Amino acid sequence: MCKDASCSCPDSGSETAGTKPACGKELRASPRSGFGNFLRGNVSRLVSFSILVPGAVFLHFSFPWFMQGKIALFWFLASYLPVAFPVAKEAWKAFARKDFFNEFSLMLIASIGAFFIGQYPEAVAVMLFYSIGEALQDRAVARSKRSIGNLLGSQVGQVQVWQEGAWRRMPPEQVEPGRKIQVAVGERVCLDGRLDSESAVLDTAALTGESVPREVGKGGSVPAGCVVIGNSIELEVTKPYSDSTMARMARMVEEASRRKAPTEIFMRKVARVYTPVVMCLAVLILLLPAAFSGVGDFTYDFESWLYRALVFLVISCPCALVVSIPLSYFAGIGRCSRSGILFKGGNGLDAAAELDAMVFDKTGTLTEGNFVVDEIRAFPGFEPVEVLRWLASVENASRHPLAKAIVAHAEENGTGLVPVLQVREQAGMGVKALADGREIVAGSAVLMRREGIALPALPETGSARVFCGVDGCCAGYVELADKVKPEAGAALEALRKMGVRTLAVLSGDSQEKAEAVAKALGVEEAFGDLLPENKVLHLQEFRRQGLRVAFAGDGINDAPVLAASNLGIAMGKFGSDAAIETADVVLQSDSLQALPRAVRLARETRKTVWQNIVMIFGFKLLIMVLGVLDMASLWAAVFADTGVALLAVLNSVRAMWGRNQGK
Repeated sequence: MCKDASCSCPDSGSETAGTKPACGKELRASPRSGFGNFLRGNVSRLVSFSILVPGAVFLHFSFPWFMQGKIALFWFLASYLPVAFPVAKEAWKAFARKDFFNEFSLMLIASIGAFFIGQYPEAVAVMLFYSIGEALQDRAVARSKRSIGNLLGSQVGQVQVWQEGAWRRMPPEQVEPGRKIQVAVGERVCLDGRLDSESAVLDTAALTGESVPREVGKGGSVPAGCVVIGNSIELEVTKPYSDSTMARMARMVEEASRRKAPTEIFMRKVARVYTPVVMCLAVLILLLPAAFSGVGDFTYDFESWLYRALVFLVISCPCALVVSIPLSYFAGIGRCSRSGILFKGGNGLDAAAELDAMVFDKTGTLTEGNFVVDEIRAFPGFEPVEVLRWLASVENASRHPLAKAIVAHAEENGTGLVPVLQVREQAGMGVKALADGREIVAGSAVLMRREGIALPALPETGSARVFCGVDGCCAGYVELADKVKPEAGAALEALRKMGVRTLAVLSGDSQEKAEAVAKALGVEEAFGDLLPENKVLHLQEFRRQGLRVAFAGDGINDAPVLAASNLGIAMGKFGSDAAIETADVVLQSDSLQALPRAVRLARETRKTVWQNIVMIFGFKLLIMVLGVLDMASLWAAVFADTGVALLAVLNSVRAMWGRNQGK
C-alpha cells in the first residue's frame, strides 16, 4: 500500500503551474524561499547587471574619474566575466568535440570584438542577454526532465509486512519476494504479488484503463499500481520492487523519453550554418581587400577594414534572436495557461503546432469515468421499476462502483427501496439477499450462471450489465455506461478542420467498449485490451507512418505512451500523478475543448516566432551590407541590433495579449 508520508516532492520551482506533485499534495513555496531560489539561480546575471548599469551611466556622461586610464575597461570586464565564463566553458567543451562553429564561439568573438573597438557596454549587454535567454530555455527543459526523473521515486511508500509474528511497516524496496503483505481498502498496491485472500476486487483503471473493477480469486496475480476495493487483502510478494509493474513502467517512461527526438534549441540549429558563414565573411571583409591594394587608386587601410569587419560581426550577433525566441514561446505558454492549458516548455508548443494525428485513451479522457444507468430492461412477467427496486435494495450496502450507480439512479427517480434480509456479498460478482419475501440475486453473468439462473443470448454493447435474478429466474438487467464527454464530438471535429486528420482510440478496456466510444464519436480506429507496452507499440506504428502524433490520457498506464508520443497530453483535473508528470502539456479542466485551442495557440506562437526571425534577419542583412560598403557605422550597427531586438520583444509581448487574451 502506498502512503505519501515518505514522499520527497521536488521543490515548487520544478512544478508546472497548476499541477501537483506525485504525492497529491499541493506545493506552496513561501515568497521568501522562492525569492531565495531566484537569487541563487541568477547570481551571475544579477552581478553583471548591477555593474553594467552604473558603468553605462558613468560612460555616457563621461565622468572624468571613470574615463582615466583603464578604469572603464576593468569596470566592464568585471561586469562581463560573470556571464561570459559559462559561455566560454561551453565553447571550450564544443572545441574539444571539434565543434568550432557554434553560438558560443560567435558570442565570444562578437563580444570580444566589441571590447576591442571600445564598445564596452555593448559587449557586456550582448553576453548578458544571451545568458538570460539560455536560462529561460534551460529552465523549461529541466522542469520536464525533473518530472520524469522523480516518477520512480514518487511511487515509493510504506508497506504492511508480516515479519517475526507481527505486521510491520517498511519501504517496498526492502521487501523480498516470498514475504506476506497486507493492503487495506482504498490503498494502492506497491508490489506485484499472489493473492492469499479468498478473493479481491481491484480497481485497475490506472494501470489498464479498464473501467469495470477486476475480480481476482485466491492465487491470482495482483499487479502493483491497482487500488483495493471491497475488502482488505493479503498478498505473497512475487517480485522485488525494482521488477514490479510500477517500476517497469517508470523505466519505460525514461527510455521512451530518451528515444524521443529532442527538439534542439533554435539557436544551435541556426548556429550550424549562421555562425561559420558570419565568421568567414568577417575574415574575408578584413583580408580580401588587401589583394586589391595598389590596383588603380585603391589603397588598403587595415584599420578601416578591421572596423568594417567588426561592424559586420557586431550586427551579426544573434542577441535579438536569443531574447525574442524564448520570449515568444513563454508568451505562448502564458497565453495558453490562462485557458487552463499548461505547457511545460517551448518544445511542447512546437510539437502541438505540427500535429497531424491524435490518439486518445478512453476512460477518463473521452469518457467521464463515472458509470450511469443507461437502460433498464425487464424480461416477460416483470416490470422495469421492479427490476430497479430489487437491484437497488440489495446493492444498497455494497461499495462496488456499479452498485453505487444503481442506487443513485433509484434515488434520483424516486424509486423506493424495500427492506432486505440475509445479505451475502460475493466479492466482485454481486449480492444475494431476501427482499419482499423473494430470493434476489444481483450481479454479473458469472454469478447468475453459478446460481443456476439461465440468461438469454444478448448482443455485446460495450456497456456493463448487472442482472437481477428473482427466485431462480432472470427478471432483467440494468445496463450501465461510462458516458462520452458531451464536448468530445465538437472537439474532435474542430481538430479535423485544423488538419489533424488521423484520430484513434487506444484503451486497456475491452475491444467492444473501445469500438463503442469510437463509433459514437466518428473515430475510425479503436484498439482495446491493451497493456501499457501495447499502447506504445501502436503509437510507434503511427509514427512509422510519418505521422506527428499526440496522445491524450489520464492513467498511470498512460505514462509510457505519453512519453513516447510527439506530444503527451494529460488530463489534469482527475489524471494520475504519473501521467501529469510525464506529459508535455496538462489540461487543467479535463475539457476536450482545450485540445483544438491548444493547437491554435501553438500555431499562432510559431507564427510569431517566424515573424521575429524574418524581421531580425532582414534588418541585420541590410545593415551588414551597408556596413561592408562603409555606409553604416558601429553606432548604426548597435542601434540596429538593439532596435530590432526591441521590436521583436514587443511583437512577442503583443502575441501574449492576442485574440480574446488567449481564450
